[in-house]
Amino acid sequence: MQALTSTQGDDVRGALRAAERRTGLRFAAYLGPAIGPRRHFCERLHAALGEEADRAVLVFVDQRARALEIVTGPLAGRWLPDAECRSAAAAMAAVLGLGDLVGGLVTGVLLLADRAARHG
Repeated sequence: MQALTSTQGDDVRGALRAAERRTGLRFAAYLGPAIGPRRHFCERLHAALGEEADRAVLVFVDQRARALEIVTGPLAGRWLPDAECRSAAAAMAAVLGLGDLVGGLVTGVLLLADRAARHG
């Protein structure tokens, strides 16, 4: 996977911060391959958020493997039920499928924030 440029990194960090301000949830993203089984790896990354994990949303993207996961903590899951996460993942996948990693991430994070803000 290619590294993000400084501008691309800024765009992703800006979307994560905007989502956090809008919802009060903690948003995090991981770009790259999973080490071991993907879902288990994503759950470990989410748990590594420590005390923030209950109210956290982790977006995992491995562009080479064409893999996408969204993991929510218990509080975040009340605001983002599985159906909402699947819908946001589908929108992300459409943009990612065009080869636009940053656009896919930003789209997904902002959609998740929009949906969480409606439920929260």
